[in-house]
Amino acid sequence: MDILQKKMPYSIDAEQSVLGSIIVDPECFDDVAQIVKAEDFYLEVHREIYGVMLDFKFHSKPLDVVTLVNALVSNGVYEDEGAARSYIKLIVDIIPTSANAKDYAKIVFDKSVLRRLIDASDSIQKAAYSEGDKVENIVDYAEQRIFEIAQNNEKRDFVHIKDVIVQTYNRLSELQKEGAEETLGLKTEFSDLDKVVVGFGKGDLIIVGARPGVGKTSFCLNLATNIAKKSKKAVCIFSLEMSNEQLVSRIIASEALVDSHKLRTGKLEPRDWENIANASSILSETDIYIDDTTNISITAMKAKLRRVKNLGLVVVDYLQLMESEKGRKDGSRVNEIADISRGLKILAKELNVPVITCSQLSRGTEKEKERKPMLSDLRDSGSIEQDADMVVFLSRDYYGNDPDKANLVDVIVAKNRHGGLGTVQMSWLGQFTKFSSLETNMSEE
Repeated sequence: MDILQKKMPYSIDAEQSVLGSIIVDPECFDDVAQIVKAEDFYLEVHREIYGVMLDFKFHSKPLDVVTLVNALVSNGVYEDEGAARSYIKLIVDIIPTSANAKDYAKIVFDKSVLRRLIDASDSIQKAAYSEGDKVENIVDYAEQRIFEIAQNNEKRDFVHIKDVIVQTYNRLSELQKEGAEETLGLKTEFSDLDKVVVGFGKGDLIIVGARPGVGKTSFCLNLATNIAKKSKKAVCIFSLEMSNEQLVSRIIASEALVDSHKLRTGKLEPRDWENIANASSILSETDIYIDDTTNISITAMKAKLRRVKNLGLVVVDYLQLMESEKGRKDGSRVNEIADISRGLKILAKELNVPVITCSQLSRGTEKEKERKPMLSDLRDSGSIEQDADMVVFLSRDYYGNDPDKANLVDVIVAKNRHGGLGTVQMSWLGQFTKFSSLETNMSEE
């Protein structure tokens, strides 16, 4: 087909049928609003009519032909009632049945996706032809544009608050239903901790900080395993310090309750082999993916993660071992870490999944070992604290004389944009590299 003969994909019949269905049966609005937004309509007049309908929904006003026509004239969509009434009557008469409103909405949405693909393709071609950036950056831009459309998470123009309010109402309605736990976010499956955290939300950046040897890697691996088993979603772990075999050995030790030293030396008893076999069988059913590439960059991470289906969680061990695409600005490690932490937050938001990353604490904390970690202790950059949606510190009382505290750890939720703050006491089974909940109450900070 000659390029001059090509036209943008759209369906006037489907757009009219969506609007007509809402007029005939306003109850179907909730179903339609979960599929399309005003910007998905190709014709401007349809976008404006849908916007007026959203206003009716927002103010809980009765919607019918008379009230809609009056509102369209009042809002300046039509100059006179005759023209407005004529067109509204047309779109009401055209619909076969309002029962198919969701199907009509899906057609409108699909056509909108095709138009956005065309727009993205044009932008990608311009970026490639211009040769104005590094090839890897142009490839990342191309992947990102297509990925956003595929995930229905594209950066679009301004969205009116009425569209968002309808989505919020729908989300709140979902929370009232049974089995709505996923809407609240991914659970850690540590009961006391979940009471504080509520859930790891989509797009959240969670920082886990601790002094060396306290168990931040093990804690993150426990979280990853719990979530993978419970949610049935894919969990991707980037291990910048340990090999994939070392990482899996830790996971097996904690799941099988086999001494990690025995796993390293191979001195296993028959009972250990049985436990390992059972744990391995369960772990094999999960979708846990491990990448042990050293000095990996945010761009490389995104390229790999975009290809993972049903992605639910990303774990990075650990932040200070990552590499910034920009390198060190003016030789400053602080600025480089700032780029990395900001990049991880953007990655979480773009992929719409929580990202958990371990972080070192500043060396000064080693001189004050009996003091609980604070946000100011995050090493190299205050931007880590700023970018994080949640900061969790682990603290163990190695230095007290109370033998009853030898296996206890304080899990301190020091920052939480979406939930509470507090300290949860958990059990640390060092030989198994495993954390577990205690039957204790959470103490508020």
